[in-house]
Amino acid sequence: MHLPISPPTVNSPNDYVAEHVRSIPRSGIRDFFEIVQSMSGVISLGIGEPDFVTPWHIREAAIYALERGRTGYTSNLGLLRLREAITDYVAEHYSVRYTAATEVLVTVGVSEALDLALRAVLNPGDEVLYHEPCYVSYSPSIALAHGRAVAIGTREEDEFKLRPAALRAALTPKSKVLLLNFPTNPTGGVMTAAELEEIAAICRERNLLVITDEIYSELSYHEAHTSIASLPGMRERTIFLHGFSKAFAMTGFRIGYACAPAVLIDAMMRIHQYGILCAPIVSQEAALEALLRGRDDMQQMREKYRLRRNFLVHKFREMGLPCFEPRGAFYLFPSIKSTGKNSHDFAFGLLKQEQVAVVPGTAFGASGEGHVRCSYATAMEQLEIAVQRIARFIGR
Repeated sequence: MHLPISPPTVNSPNDYVAEHVRSIPRSGIRDFFEIVQSMSGVISLGIGEPDFVTPWHIREAAIYALERGRTGYTSNLGLLRLREAITDYVAEHYSVRYTAATEVLVTVGVSEALDLALRAVLNPGDEVLYHEPCYVSYSPSIALAHGRAVAIGTREEDEFKLRPAALRAALTPKSKVLLLNFPTNPTGGVMTAAELEEIAAICRERNLLVITDEIYSELSYHEAHTSIASLPGMRERTIFLHGFSKAFAMTGFRIGYACAPAVLIDAMMRIHQYGILCAPIVSQEAALEALLRGRDDMQQMREKYRLRRNFLVHKFREMGLPCFEPRGAFYLFPSIKSTGKNSHDFAFGLLKQEQVAVVPGTAFGASGEGHVRCSYATAMEQLEIAVQRIARFIGR
């Protein structure tokens, strides 16, 4: 006797998507700029990408690498010559020395470096603490590594610094990692050496691993930048992340790197070798040129960013919008609370009525409400027109 066979269950394509992926929201920035790209005549203060073209001698190094037939794989860790240059650069600028052969990994941008670091150290349910407003990928990256994201709000009246009391209040027995980003995207906040030492003391006391994303560190306008990795007792518990996109205007080259104790780099490399294998060799050759001969280019770009920052801060305050003067990066995070609008309505209203694109502060976490992010990695001529349009919008 044959039992009747039930018809197969028909699944929708969404049923095949993993639950932890299904729950991740789309990037608020990317959705917003899908709308921007459908419009004409828009001045964008939104995307965090230098408006400078990669300096010619760096592009020429990439071209020359192709002409020499440099088109194969490299070591999983990256070109040794590049890793040696990275160790010298990090020692000179951040006062911490790594071993090129075992403590440096070249990655496809800092985004991959962060993903590798989280996947290499997190067990399901481990908590990662981070300060907010923050870069949009932090919470989703933690979720994709099966960790639990714990946001610690920062405030404009504190210059968007991470306060020790707030960190202590967020700690639980499941806390494993503290993720830092100074100078900060989107606020431009920084931490002094003394302030970082207070945070480092808590990390040593509670045995926290620190992942520090210092991609904007060259773009510091006031005090000298300090890396938490350089503080006593921190090198052995820190994964230092950096790259070439911002300071050297090399976003499309997609080159980043991680420096850490050898056992952590080895764990990250094991994931990297199966998912990516190695970063593109032509981009690595360009990155080597940037480190060896690109310092003057970086300083010239930083000075132009500083002038643009000063201009925008003055104009926003003139409009009646309170604006923290960023100490680093190339973003302003003005308060728009006085307009009576929330961040979403302000940004979309400005885009619709005046064709200026800024990013709602809530794209960077709930504590970003009441603010918008404006990138000044935009030509001064465009900034001058943009502030006229913003003032007109506010005047209505």
